[in-house]
Amino acid sequence: MKTGKVYRVAGPVVVAELEASMYDVCKVGKEKLLGEVIQINGSRCTIQVYEDTTGIKPGEEVENTSQPLVVELGPGLLSSIYDGIQRPLHLLRSLTGDFIMRGATAPGLDRKRKWDFKASVKPGAVVKGGDVLGTVKEGNTVHRVLVPPKSAGKVAGISDGSYTVTDAIGKLDDGTELRMMQLWPVRKPRPVTRKLLPDIPLITGQRIIDSLFPLAKGGVAAIPGPFGSGKTVNQTQLAKWSDADIIVYVGCGERGNEMTEVLKEFPELTDPRTGKPLMERTILIANTSNMPVAAREASVYTGITLAEYYRDMGYAVALMADSTSRWAEAMREISSRLEEMPGEEGYPAYLSARLSDFYERAGRVVSLMGAEGSVSVIGAVSPPGGDFSEPVTQGTLRVIKTFWALDAKLAQRRHFPAINWLASYSLYLDSLSHWYEKNIAPDWMKLIGRTRSILQEEDKLMEIVQLVGSDALPEKEQVTILVARMFREFLLQQNAFHPVDTYSEHKKTYLIMKTILGFADKAKAALDSGIRMQKISVMKSKDKVGDVKFEKDYEAFLAQVNKEIEKEFAELK
Repeated sequence: MKTGKVYRVAGPVVVAELEASMYDVCKVGKEKLLGEVIQINGSRCTIQVYEDTTGIKPGEEVENTSQPLVVELGPGLLSSIYDGIQRPLHLLRSLTGDFIMRGATAPGLDRKRKWDFKASVKPGAVVKGGDVLGTVKEGNTVHRVLVPPKSAGKVAGISDGSYTVTDAIGKLDDGTELRMMQLWPVRKPRPVTRKLLPDIPLITGQRIIDSLFPLAKGGVAAIPGPFGSGKTVNQTQLAKWSDADIIVYVGCGERGNEMTEVLKEFPELTDPRTGKPLMERTILIANTSNMPVAAREASVYTGITLAEYYRDMGYAVALMADSTSRWAEAMREISSRLEEMPGEEGYPAYLSARLSDFYERAGRVVSLMGAEGSVSVIGAVSPPGGDFSEPVTQGTLRVIKTFWALDAKLAQRRHFPAINWLASYSLYLDSLSHWYEKNIAPDWMKLIGRTRSILQEEDKLMEIVQLVGSDALPEKEQVTILVARMFREFLLQQNAFHPVDTYSEHKKTYLIMKTILGFADKAKAALDSGIRMQKISVMKSKDKVGDVKFEKDYEAFLAQVNKEIEKEFAELK
C-alpha cells in the first residue's frame, strides 16, 4: 500500500504528497478518514474527504488503497438504509451511538447473514459476464446472482446451499471463485447489451402525470419547486404507486427533519402489490445537509449504481434523487476549495456535464443476461426562491424529457399535486402514443390534446376575465372556462391521503376525461340550439363528476352520471 504525508488542509479538501491515480480512495490521518483523489498536480494529490477534517494537520500519514470508490452489490441491499458512501447507518449507530464518530466504518453487506442459494447452472456450463448463476430469496424479490461483468469461462463447480455473501458458491475452470457479492466503482456505468426506445410508460397512478406529462420507463424527469410545494409528498407517491419493481431513494443534502420524516414514513408504508412493508423493495440513502459535502457528492453515484445492479437482473427500478440542487452545491463548495474558475453563480463550469453524466445512466435496456430492465430517474430540484432560471434547473432541463414544475401558488390554494399544467411538459408523449392506443383507448391521444388545448385557452381567457369579468365573455368562452375548471378540480387535483383517490388507474383517468369532454360537446351544442349559458352553468349533474374520484366502482358511477347529464340537457329549453 502506497503512503504519503498531508501537505495542506482546506475544509473537506486535503492536499497530500502521494503517488496516486485519479479517483483512488485514500485513508487520511490517524483516524483513517476515507477520501477520494480528485486532482493531481505533480507529486501532490488533492483528496476530497468524506468526513469532517477537523484536527488533521500537515505531516500526518495518508494511505492509498489504489482502488476507486466502490459499492458492494449482492443480497441484503433491499430494506437497507445507507449514508452516501454505503455505510449502513443502523450498524454505525450500534457501534458509535446516535452521533457517528469520525473514521467509523462498516461493510455495506452483512458478512454474517446466510442466504439460501439455489444454483441455476450446472458444472460444465459456459458462462459470461451478466449470466445468472442462481437465485436467492430477498424479501419478496427474487435476487438473481450474476456473473461479474468482466468474468467468463466454464463452471468447474457450483452447488446449492446456505452461504454468506463472501463465501465461494462455486468456481470457474481458471480458478476464479464465484461469490454472491461483487464490487463495482460508483462512477462507472455498468455495461449493457443495448438500449431500447422509451415506448412503455412508467405508470404512477397520479392523474396529471399519467395523462398530460407521462414518464417512460427508463426515462428521466425533474420535479423542481420551492419550499412547501410538495416535492417530498410527490416523490413518496411515486415510490409507493409507480409500477417499478425496486425503489432507490437518495436523500442528498436534505434538512435533517425532512430526512427523518422519510426514514420514519417509508418503513410504515404498505406496498399495495403485496400488502407488506414498502421497505422490502426499497433502498434508502440518507445524506443530510450537515453531513460532509464530499459524501453528498458521492451519494447520487452510489444510488444510481445500486439501481443499475437491479436493472441488470431484469427489474424496473425507479431512482428518486432529492435533491440534485444540494448535490450541485456540494460540487460548488469542493470546486471553490480547488480554486477552479467558477461558472454562473459560482457553480463549476462542468456542472452541466456532471448532470448529463448522471441522467444518461438512466434507460430501458437489454442487460448482459438478455433480460429487459430499466432505471427511471426522477430528480427533485430546489431552486432558490422558486427561480427556474438558476443554473441547476436550467442544466437539468437540457438533459431531461419530462418536467413537472411545482407551483407555490397552487400549493397555497390547496391544489395538490401542485404541478403547473402550463409550465410542465413531457417529450415522451409521441413515443408512448402507440402503447396508449393499444392498451388504454384508440382516442387517448386525441382526448389529451383537447384537454391541454382547453387548459391553455382558459389561461388566455383569464387575463380578460380579470379585467372585465367572466360575464362579459361570449357564452362559448364561458363554457371553455367552466370545462377547464372541471378539468382542474376533477382530473388534475388528487388527494394523496384518501384511500381511493391516492391511486387512479389509466382507465379511470380516461373515463373522467371522456365524461368532461362529453359534457363540453353537449354544452356547445346546447348553445348553438339557443340555450343560455346561465342554465348550463347551474346543472347539478356536472358536479357529480368530481365524486367519482372517491368511488371504487367508478365505471358504474360514471355511467350513471353520464345518464343524468344527458337527461338534464334533454330537459333544457
